[in-house]
Amino acid sequence: MFIFNQQICINPKPETLKPETVKILHIDSNHPLLWNQLEQAGFTNEEDFTSTKEEVEAKIQNYNGIVIRSRFKIDKTFLDKATNLQFIARVGAGLESIDCDYAIEKGVHLIAAPEGNSNAVGEHALGMLLSLMNKLNRADKLVREGKWIREGNRGYELEGKMVGIIGYGNMGKSFAKKLRGFDVKVLCHDILEHVSDENATQVSLQELQKQADVLSLHLPWTPETDKMVNTEFINSFAKPFWFINTSRGKNVVTADLVEALASEKILGAGLDVLEYEKLSFENLFIDTEKPAAFQYLLDSDKVLLTPHIAGWTFESHQKLAQVIVDKIINYYKG
Repeated sequence: MFIFNQQICINPKPETLKPETVKILHIDSNHPLLWNQLEQAGFTNEEDFTSTKEEVEAKIQNYNGIVIRSRFKIDKTFLDKATNLQFIARVGAGLESIDCDYAIEKGVHLIAAPEGNSNAVGEHALGMLLSLMNKLNRADKLVREGKWIREGNRGYELEGKMVGIIGYGNMGKSFAKKLRGFDVKVLCHDILEHVSDENATQVSLQELQKQADVLSLHLPWTPETDKMVNTEFINSFAKPFWFINTSRGKNVVTADLVEALASEKILGAGLDVLEYEKLSFENLFIDTEKPAAFQYLLDSDKVLLTPHIAGWTFESHQKLAQVIVDKIINYYKG
């Protein structure tokens, strides 16, 4: 059984602190409304976008809150030095860059914003799926090369397909909502019970694997989901299927995905995230030498790649910031 939902424990609000006494360190740039609205609410903002983790650790005891995206990992060492920290706010959906258990143990309130970019992720996943099924990226490339190939670019219709979603939180629900009107049946699987709605029917993992023509992942990266999509998992599907991953790259064993693409067990893959991403999500580990599996992805016309941008639209940039500022203000003002 896989655990798909990252639990965020809410620590009680600090009764002794008011916004006017709270200093917040911003270590990543975000939409300016976040800074401006916190300032208007009475908080003191300071920024440091360039110091190393060690340099930030040396002064973090001076702050009550920290706002991050994914610049570095907030681990036990960092938290031990953050003696006055009341909250950590991550301007994004997941909290895998934070030692959540230790933070909660130390009474630090954790804030994330999965509501802020769920619509963007849903639209991106749908765009990837339609592009793959209709071979749009391949056809576009060939036409630009002067090759007018119609039969070789014949696509598939989404209508009548069975779409499986694993992880039915904010992102999974957004994708399912986007599928309304396509005359598909949507199945979802999640570790939590009773998450189905008018857009998807909750089933066991085995039932989803039995029926799905499409699989879309909407999961955090946890010890339970690490390397979840491997050969055994893929071969448990009754039918060949299209695969979309807009969650986390390390949920997939790339070499096993490549093997399934080569054997046509997976008909096409839309990957916004890769196993080779750094924890900051801003770069790949890759320098000059590329793993063979990654090179296959680069060369394959059955694969659509984007650089971890599914949730990073102009609109979500603002929405993420607004969700974070609202949660911080609500934490202190109720």
